[in-house]
Amino acid sequence: MRRINGFFITIFALAVVMGCNEDHQTFEVDRIATGTGELDITFLGHGTLMFSVDDNILHIDPVARYADYTQLPQANLILITHSHGDHLDSNTVRLLENPDTRIVCPQTVADILGRGTVMENGDTLTLAGMEVVAVPAYNLKHKRPDGQFYHPKGEGNGYILTVGNQRIYIAGDTENIPEMADLGRVDIAFLPMNLPYTMTPEMVVDAVKMVKPAVLYPYHYGDTNVDDLLKLMKVEAPGIEVRVRQLQ
Repeated sequence: MRRINGFFITIFALAVVMGCNEDHQTFEVDRIATGTGELDITFLGHGTLMFSVDDNILHIDPVARYADYTQLPQANLILITHSHGDHLDSNTVRLLENPDTRIVCPQTVADILGRGTVMENGDTLTLAGMEVVAVPAYNLKHKRPDGQFYHPKGEGNGYILTVGNQRIYIAGDTENIPEMADLGRVDIAFLPMNLPYTMTPEMVVDAVKMVKPAVLYPYHYGDTNVDDLLKLMKVEAPGIEVRVRQLQ
């Protein structure tokens, strides 16, 4: 147990095996005390996560290439950060839906799905027992060969979730944008780190200095060497815990 921004947080590392016979799949899970219940974060891969708290299931950027969703629970809430194929999978969204499922996404995603509750940067909603804030996610530096940013400003969302006494930042595909300095208290941050689409390890460290989380999960890191980030963090931000999970 450790103190995080005025609260105590307990994180237990677990492993969950889902499915049966030879089709089972194993995922890492961290269990976090929130003051009002336990939050299980399941690390499915890349930018894809599943949160379970109380009786609510939240899927973030569910994509079939990272998990067999026939073996996973349907969603009360689905959050989608942007429209790229490694974050938006229409068939998987359909599989996870039931009549009560809420889908939250930017306009570009709603246009593809033909449905969804659109959140623009700065919007706030309360859904599935948690506050959801949409925040900017975009590139400042990295561009496609045609000169267009991989993630133009205003097209994608990051999300800040308040679950009990924990405030969790899911950054989406972004670089170390100046808006990070204005996010307010963040207890746990998921920050992307892969070239050329999001951040270098140096950019992640700069983002950490703005966000000031107690716990950092690098995610969506592709072939980037996470050891480079760990070395930089020891020097530049030694008070922040870095937890590495299988999220390539």
